[in-house]
Amino acid sequence: MRHNKKRGMKLGTDASHTKAMKKSLVQALLANDRIKTIDVRAKAIRPDVDKVITWAKRGDLAARRLAIAKVGDAELVREVFDKAAQGMWADRNGGYTRIMKLGPRKGDGAEIVIIELVTEPVAAKAATTVTKVEEDAE
Repeated sequence: MRHNKKRGMKLGTDASHTKAMKKSLVQALLANDRIKTIDVRAKAIRPDVDKVITWAKRGDLAARRLAIAKVGDAELVREVFDKAAQGMWADRNGGYTRIMKLGPRKGDGAEIVIIELVTEPVAAKAATTVTKVEEDAE
C-alpha cells in the first residue's frame, strides 16, 4: 500500500486539482494547437500530449478509449485521430510538442512559455563524414 503517492509534478496544488488542470491544458493544446502557460505546467503536460498522439497514430479502438480517458472529450479525440490518420505525424517518432520561452511574467516572475504541436515534417540530419587524417611516418 503506497500511502503518499509521489509521482510526477505536484504543481503547487493537491492531486485532484493537478489532474484536472493537466486534463484541461491537454484539451486546450489539442484544440488550439498552441497555448501560452507557465514553464512547469508545459513540461508537465508534454508527456500526456505525446501519449495521446502516439495512441492516435496506433489508431485502434483500445487506443481511442485510452485517449478519451486521458483527454475527456470524445469529439476532440476524434479530430486528433483523424489528423493522425491523414499522416500529420507519420514521419515523426516522438517530439510532437515544442516549448518556446517568452520570458518572465510581470506579476510574479514565473517563466511564460508557448507550447505548440509540431506540424512540419522531420528534416533529415546531414550525413557527417569522418575523414581519417594520414600521418607522415618518419
